[in-house]
Amino acid sequence: MSQLPPEYLDSKTPPDVVVTDMLRPPIEDPTLGEPLGPPSPDSPPLAASPDHALVTVGDSLTHGLSSGAVFRTDLSWPSLVAAGLGIPGFTIPTYGGPLGGLPFNLEGVLRQLQKTFGDELNILEKVALPVALQRLGDENEDYWERGDGRKPPRVDLRYENLGIYGWDVRDALSYTAGRAAQRASATPHDDFAGYKPENDNDIAASSVLAPFGIASAQIEAAAWHGSNGGIGTLVVALGANNALGSVVEKQPKWSDVGFDDLDRKGAYNVWRPVHFAVEYAELVRSLQMIAAHRVVLATVPHVTIAPIAKGVNPEHPGQKWREGSRYFPYYIDPWIDEADFRPSKHRFITHQQARAIDSAIDQFNDTITDAVRHARREGRDWRVLDLCGVLDGLSFRRFANDPVAAARNDWQRFALPQPIADLDTRFFLSDKNGRRQGGLFGLDGVHPTTSGYGVIAQAALDVLADAGVPTTPIDFAALRGKDTINARPPALVTAMLGLIAPFLTSFVSRR
Repeated sequence: MSQLPPEYLDSKTPPDVVVTDMLRPPIEDPTLGEPLGPPSPDSPPLAASPDHALVTVGDSLTHGLSSGAVFRTDLSWPSLVAAGLGIPGFTIPTYGGPLGGLPFNLEGVLRQLQKTFGDELNILEKVALPVALQRLGDENEDYWERGDGRKPPRVDLRYENLGIYGWDVRDALSYTAGRAAQRASATPHDDFAGYKPENDNDIAASSVLAPFGIASAQIEAAAWHGSNGGIGTLVVALGANNALGSVVEKQPKWSDVGFDDLDRKGAYNVWRPVHFAVEYAELVRSLQMIAAHRVVLATVPHVTIAPIAKGVNPEHPGQKWREGSRYFPYYIDPWIDEADFRPSKHRFITHQQARAIDSAIDQFNDTITDAVRHARREGRDWRVLDLCGVLDGLSFRRFANDPVAAARNDWQRFALPQPIADLDTRFFLSDKNGRRQGGLFGLDGVHPTTSGYGVIAQAALDVLADAGVPTTPIDFAALRGKDTINARPPALVTAMLGLIAPFLTSFVSRR
C-alpha cells in the first residue's frame, strides 16, 4: 500500500500498483548475487557445441526498428552482439521498399524530400511539401500492399534474430505464423492519404515466423533452434509493449479481463503488475524447456523517459512539478512547444500517471529478476540485462539536466563511450547546420538510433563477458560513421516536424 501523499497519486491507478517516488537502483551484477544451485532434473539436454551461438527474442528494439521502420537490421543490437561474439552468418530478416524499411521510414522520407527541395524551404516549397509527402507515402503504401512487399516471405532461412516489432509477452507465446499470414494477406484498400501499410505488423511477423511453420509463435521459433543444434545464449527482451502505448497514446488504459487474449488485449496499453506476472510466468515456463546454455532476460525500460513523451510545465517552463522530483507536471507530444501547450487542447499524461506507469514497470522488473533468481537456484545459468538501468542512467531531462533530482534519487550516470558522448535522450532535432539535440533516439521518439543500439549491444556483451564468454567491444567510432542520422543529420527535421507529427504515434499502436 503506497504511503505517498494524495497529490502524488492518480485515482485511476489499480490497487496492485505500488506507487513509489524514488528511482530503482541499477543492477550491477547480472547474476543478482545468486550462485548456481544443483542442476534441475527438468532441464533439457544441452549440446556440447551449440550450432546457434546466439538467438534473440523480443519486440521492436530487438527487431531493429528506428525512425519508424525496420531497416539496416545488420546494425540492430542482436547483429552487433553477434559481431562482438565473432559469430559468422548470424541470420536476420531484411526489408526493402521505396523508403527503405517497414512500415514507414521517416529518415528515408526526409532524405528524399531534401533531394527535391534542398536544405531550406521557401514559401512556395512549403505549399508544395504536403503534396510531395503524400506522394512518397502513397508509393510506400502501394509497395507493401500491392507491390513486391506483398510477396510471400521466404521460408528457407530460419532467423536467429526473432524480434518482431509491436510484440508483447502474450504475442510471443500465442501469435502464430498462421495468424500473421492470414491477417497480412487480407485485401487492403487504397487510402489516398495513406502512408503506413495496412497489417504491416503482420507482414513483419510473417516474415520472421513463416520459416518455422504455421503453428509456430515466437517462443516455438526459439525452441526450434534449441532442438536443432542447440543455443549458446538466448536473450529475451519482452515487456516494453506491455506499457509503451500508455505514453504514446497519452492515456493509460490499465489491463483488465482479456489481457491474455490476442483478440481482446488491444483495449489496454499498460498492464497491471499482477497481470504481467501471470503472463511472464507462462513465458518463463516455456523458456525452461528450451535447450540453451544460458538465458539472459532484459528488464523493461521506463517508457516515460522516451522522448515521445516530453515533460513540460506551462506555468513555470522547464521546471519539474516539485523541486527534486523526477517528473514534470505534464507529458505531451514532442512536436508541441512548451509555451503553446494547453491541457484543454492537447493530449497529455500527468506526473501522477507517469509515476504510476514507472512504478508498474518496477514491479514488472521485480517479476523478471525473481525469475532469474529462481532459475539460478535450480542450476540454470540465467542472467539479467538491465536495460531499465541503462536508460535511467542516460536520462537527460529527468536527471542529467537536473542535479537536485539526480542527488535526491542517488542517480548514477551511464557513461557513454567517447565517440558518442555528445548524444543524449532528447527528441532528435536537426537543420541545415546539423544536429541540434538528441541522437540516441530516432525520429519516431521511441526507438534508438544505430548509436543507441550500440549502447544496448555493449551492455549485452558486458553481461556475456561476465559469464566468461569471449567478446570484442563495440567500436563506437566506426559505428557512429554508420549511424546515418547522426553522421549526416537530415536538414529538414525541424522545418518538417509539424508535418511528420501525425506519422509518429502510429508506429507503436496496438494491433
